[in-house]
Amino acid sequence: MAEGEFAARKLETDRQRWRWKKPSYKRKKKGLKKKYDLLKGSPQGRGIVIEKRGVTAKQPNSGIRKCVRIQLIKNGRQLTALAPYDGAIKFIEEHDEVIVEGIGGAQGGPKGDLWGVKYRVTHVNGQSLEMLRTGRKEKVKR
Repeated sequence: MAEGEFAARKLETDRQRWRWKKPSYKRKKKGLKKKYDLLKGSPQGRGIVIEKRGVTAKQPNSGIRKCVRIQLIKNGRQLTALAPYDGAIKFIEEHDEVIVEGIGGAQGGPKGDLWGVKYRVTHVNGQSLEMLRTGRKEKVKR
């Protein structure tokens, strides 16, 4: 490593070169979040429910997690989103309009034992899914 009175340029170029070893810097510069994120960098997205489906959990867990297949309005892409908590899937029907958000896994990936599920449903037809589930509101008829 360079030391001394006139070593500033060498230190600066070394620091810029070694930045690329950091995974967070590399992902940011290559634009990987925008490239593979179906929501294109936005925190939430609206979509239409295509079908309800059950996704099996990864080993060593067992169980069928209740998910929905959604087509996004903004770009027409399809994704699978989790209906969180107990009984939430009962309030989601086909052709409902839902709002989805990221599920909060590492680097925008899946969380826990759900392979390939990176999003979760927060609202159904403008109503909060949590309010519907706890019985504080009733589902709007469309």
